[in-house]
Parts: sequence; C-alpha cells; structure tokens
Amino acid sequence: MKVIILGAGRVGCSVAESLVSERNDITVIDTDAGRLRELESRFDLRGVVGSGIEVGVLAEAGAQDTDLLIACAAQDETNLVCCKLGQLVFNIPTRIARVRSQGFESEALMSNEGFGVSRIICPEESLTRYIGKLIEYPEAMQVREFAGGRACLVSTRARAGAPMVGKTIGETRAGTPDLAMRIVALYRRFPDEPDRFVACGGLTRIEPGDEVFALSARENIPVVLGGLHRRPGHETRQVRRVMIAGGEAVGLRLAQQLAREPGRFHVKLFEPDGERCVELASLLPSEVLVLQGSATDEDLLAAETIEDVDLFLALSEDDENNIMGALLAKRMGARRVLALINRRSYADLMHGTQIDIALSPAQAMLGELLAHVRRGDVQAVHSLRRGVAEALEVVARGDRKSSRVVGRRVNELRLPGDVHMGLIVRGLVDAGVAPEQPPEVIIPRSDTVIEQGDHVVFFLPHKRLVGDVEKLFRVSATFF
Repeated sequence: MKVIILGAGRVGCSVAESLVSERNDITVIDTDAGRLRELESRFDLRGVVGSGIEVGVLAEAGAQDTDLLIACAAQDETNLVCCKLGQLVFNIPTRIARVRSQGFESEALMSNEGFGVSRIICPEESLTRYIGKLIEYPEAMQVREFAGGRACLVSTRARAGAPMVGKTIGETRAGTPDLAMRIVALYRRFPDEPDRFVACGGLTRIEPGDEVFALSARENIPVVLGGLHRRPGHETRQVRRVMIAGGEAVGLRLAQQLAREPGRFHVKLFEPDGERCVELASLLPSEVLVLQGSATDEDLLAAETIEDVDLFLALSEDDENNIMGALLAKRMGARRVLALINRRSYADLMHGTQIDIALSPAQAMLGELLAHVRRGDVQAVHSLRRGVAEALEVVARGDRKSSRVVGRRVNELRLPGDVHMGLIVRGLVDAGVAPEQPPEVIIPRSDTVIEQGDHVVFFLPHKRLVGDVEKLFRVSATFF
C-alpha cells in the first residue's frame, strides 16, 4: 500500500515506524528537513520537505497514486486542508485527519462536501476511552474490544494464589468448562532480560508474575480477571478515588468524562501552572478539585492523602515528570499508577517496574489507523506490547469455492504456528441491522467450522505474521 504521512512529530513517527515494518511504501511530509533526514536514516521511507497544504508538495510526494493519506501535523487546520486537497485534486481513496478540537466533529463538516475526511483520529480521545476501560476493569493492564464490544482481549499480571495461577492451561480449561475464554499468550519475566513470549498450549503452566492475555465475551471479563489476579475470598476493589497529574488535553478530557457520573468518582487534578488551574476550574464541575502543584511534590501528595488513591494517573506532556510522579505516588501508597510516556525507549524501560501501566499515546490510537491499512475485511486492529504484537479481527467472506476459510474446520486452515485463533463472534449483521438472535461468542476447537460472516479474532505475537492471516481470508474468484 502507498501511504503519505503529513507530519513527522511523535504520532507521525510512530505511525511511520509501524507501517514501514509491514513493507508499505511510505512518504513523510514535514517542514523540518532535519527531522526528515533522521527518519530516513532510521527507516526505509522517503521524506519530502514542505507544507502539506501545497499542491506541488503533495504531487512531489506521489499523491496522484496514493492509497492512504494520514494527516497528523500539529495544527488541525493543516490536516483538514490537506485532506481536502487529497480529495479534490488527487482523488486519494482514504483520507485520515488527526483533529484535536471538538468543534470539528460534525459529520457535515467532515463529509465530501466539507473537508473530505474519511476518518477523524483524536489521540486525546483515544487515550481517554482507553483509560476509561482500565478504570472499568481495575485488575486489567490492557483492555481491547472486538465485534462492537461483544468480545474483549484483556491482559493482567498473574498473581500467586489466584485460582488459575499455578495450573496448566489445560487444567484451567477443564476446571471452567462453562467459561467461554481462551488464553492466547503469556509473557514471562526473566532476570536481567526483557519479558519473553511463551506459546500457549494445554501443558503451558501459568506462573505468578506472567502477563497473561485472554480473549472472552465481554460479560465474562470480570470472571477471567478474577481467576488470574484475585485470591479466593477477595472482592475486586473498584476505582473510586482518582488523582490526575497534568491539566493538558488528556487530563482535562478524562476529568470531564469521570465527572459525567456524579457521585461515582472523587477526582483531584494537579496542574503546576496557575493560569491553567483557573481555566481548568472554569471548565470542570465543582466536584472535581483542581490544585496547583506538581506530581513530584512529596509534601503535596502526602497532604492530599495519596495512600487512599485507587488510581494515580500522570498525564502531563513531560515524560520524565510522569515517570517520577508515578514512581513517587506508588512508593507513597497509591494502589495503582499509570504514566503517559511518549518516548518508546522510556516505555520499554518502565515496563515491569513499579509503574503498573506505561501507556504510549501513539500506541493507544495506532489500531484505529491500522484498520485502514490492513487488506481484506479487517474490522479491528489493536497494537500490543509496544507495537511488537497485534490482535486482529477479520470477517470471513465468500463461500467454499471463493474462500480458503469459509466452510472449513479450524484444523484445515493453513495458519502459521505462532498465530492463535482466540474466538469467533457469530450472528453479527452488517449495516446496523439488528440480528434476529443475539450474536454468539464461540471458543473455536479443531472441528469448529468457519461460516460466512463470522468475525474471527486472532492474536499475533509478531507483526510479520499479519500478511499470512490477511492472505488466508482474502476472497477470490478461484484459488489454488
């Protein structure tokens, strides 16, 4: 696929890195020649110096035969104008714009008669939704949705004493025959080296400290998390007291989201800039307490009873402050801490430390972009393990003559050995038409037959395996 990316900032670089690794033809446009030279030295891509709202620059980048335009420059206006030019002048099929302002969210503005945007991506909104899922499931490290939210992929840290920990996957399956759940991956800690992927078979034992990825129907997620993370007799402690450090766009959006449920959350927001505090106080309801101060101020954290906080979120735009603030909050007694970290190298360093969740803004929204790049009928993509692994939802189309999967048993599919088919959602109807019966979530066995319209969810420990899955599900007139 030929892709143009406008903007070589943090989001643009992360998108370019992900797409280049899949052998796409990538061109990046930016006004900063030095930044482009750095990208060209690191990745197999081409840089074009100039403004993305100039027709000549877009033409030089190859817009006339581009499949996908991703406009993620710093200014919303630049991204929108670039998409309009891509539509009017070059007829680029798919045009995605990163837009931060909520004022541009009107469908009329984004239609072909407006700015000509196929899809809006807002990193701050993606992050807020993602953090909301972590609040809903406080034992999870990641929560990713499939099939319109009917199925979920969750990861959690296996805890000694939990019912499923210390048992093999086969024993777990036998002990919970009525639980539609499949463990698709384990990442195990080893001294002085990164976590290592452990393939999941019936004899694989779940050990304390493992990061466990499991797929299940949405209604079963609390049971799955409890079996992996909670000791018998202990109840899940829901998130009630939330402390947010950083009053920029993400912190503000999250505080606004939590305040929509009056009485459920007790929210405190720290912001070091006094003028910004005044602005935040005017934008937020009175039940959200806005305090001027830094997340790295030990006296302030102690005065605000950090030891009673269920979730501490360091969401400023400064990676170092977020890391130090989260580590300090954890040491002082916060039950769970999350740090927003832009630099991938920092996120890798923090994984497995006292910081419970190291969240990358680019990774949180990357799946929304990847769904437009994937070939075949791909419905959802989620980038996992800091971009190394991926979860993929593909719809089976065609019939036994035109498809390699429809009408065939699972054990007949030519899948690479490391690819794990997690679950099937059957009975979803396209075009928003309600099905006669509720969709069914199926844990596939070797003799399960794939049907037309099935939504099949895979876990791929390596992104290089994506092409094999896409090719398998591609519909053709005939195949050999």
